[in-house]
Order: sequence, then C-alpha cells, then structure tokens
Amino acid sequence: MSQLILLIITSHLLGDFVFQSNKMVIDIDIKRYKSKYLYLHILIHFLIIVILTGFKKEYLLPALILSLSHLLIDILTKLYLKNQVNGITNLIIDQALHLISISVFIYYFHKYTIDYIEIFSVKNQILFVSLICITFVSSIVIKKIIEMFNYNITTSGIQDAGKYIGMLERAFVFLFVISNFWEGIGFLLAAKSIFRFGDLKDNNDVKLTEYILIGTLLSFGLAILIGKVYLKII
Repeated sequence: MSQLILLIITSHLLGDFVFQSNKMVIDIDIKRYKSKYLYLHILIHFLIIVILTGFKKEYLLPALILSLSHLLIDILTKLYLKNQVNGITNLIIDQALHLISISVFIYYFHKYTIDYIEIFSVKNQILFVSLICITFVSSIVIKKIIEMFNYNITTSGIQDAGKYIGMLERAFVFLFVISNFWEGIGFLLAAKSIFRFGDLKDNNDVKLTEYILIGTLLSFGLAILIGKVYLKII
C-alpha cells in the first residue's frame, strides 16, 4: 500500500509540476477547451502512472479513470474558478481535489480506514492551538502593545505584508524551538537584521528603529514562549 501511494503521488507531482510547462499553462488559459495541451497534460499523467506501476493490466483502467478525473478537476479549477478566487486558493482547491481522487484510487486497491481519533488527538489539538497562538493571536497582541507607543509608521510596501511576515517568522521560530534547533533562531534574527539595516540606515529615524526592535523582540519572544509551553504540555 505504501509503495502504491508513493508511486501515485510521485506521478501526480511529476505530471502537475515537472512536465507541465508555463507554455502549456498559458495556452490552456487562452484557448481553454481548444488547447491541445489540456489533453496532452492528461495523457502525460496517464502515461506516468502506467510506467511507474510497471505496465500492469490491473492498473490500466483505474489509471485512465484517475486521469479523466484529473481532467475534470483541471477544467473546474483552471477554466472556471481561475477568475473567481485568488491564485493560492485556486491551487489549494485544485490539489485538494486531486488528493481526494488519489485517495479513491488507492482505496480501490487497498481498503483503509481513517483514524479520526488519532487525527483529533489531544496532542494534535494542542499543536493546532499553538499554531493559532503564534499566528493570529500573537499578531493582535503585538499590535495592541505597539499601539501603546503612539507611533505612526508610513510605508509604501505591500498591504498587510508585515503581518504575514511576522506570522511566518514566528512559525519558523516555533519550529526551531520544538525541534531544539536554537541556532536557527539566531540565523533568522540575523537575516532579518540584515534586510532591515538598509531601511533603518536610510531613514535615520531613531523612533522607527525602536519601533521595529520592539516588534521583533515581541514576535520572537512570544514564539519562543509558546514553543516552550507547547513542549512542556506535551
């Protein structure tokens, strides 16, 4: 079962991310149903599955059905949803649907059950709560603390970029803490300092420097604290 899962996932990754060029994506986007690459893409998927499963007859029909389901999913996401949702949402929907179809394919050959008790175990729930705390909760806490200093920062950067950068940085710090890789935190802090140094030097603004320093220390501090609490609880 494990080998078949790896083979099918490998075939999916090869077909969707390796053997699908930008030229194919653009042509499908412009010509839609009339694009030959839409159907070539599906043929590539089918051939990869057949090759990786060793040309065994038992896999031919299921591979064809899986490839046709891939076509239907691509029509939905690439032709219909493309202009309805943003790119990352479309990608998530696309890959989630492909994952479901792959799960059905695997289930046809190997009946399996999903252990929901294990998925929603206390340990996983604690991890989920920790992730919420280091992302959304910490963002609000840091924002409220920063507001106490009554300093208005003007920026021409991407809207909400700082918020998501902070979430990513705390996620990395949390990962480093629970992995006991403290060197990674030092590297991350040093990298951020290097990128920020040019902005601080050009602005020559002491208040801005203090503002960024407070925000950075709060962000790293909260991520480390949550990471340590998580380790203590589990």
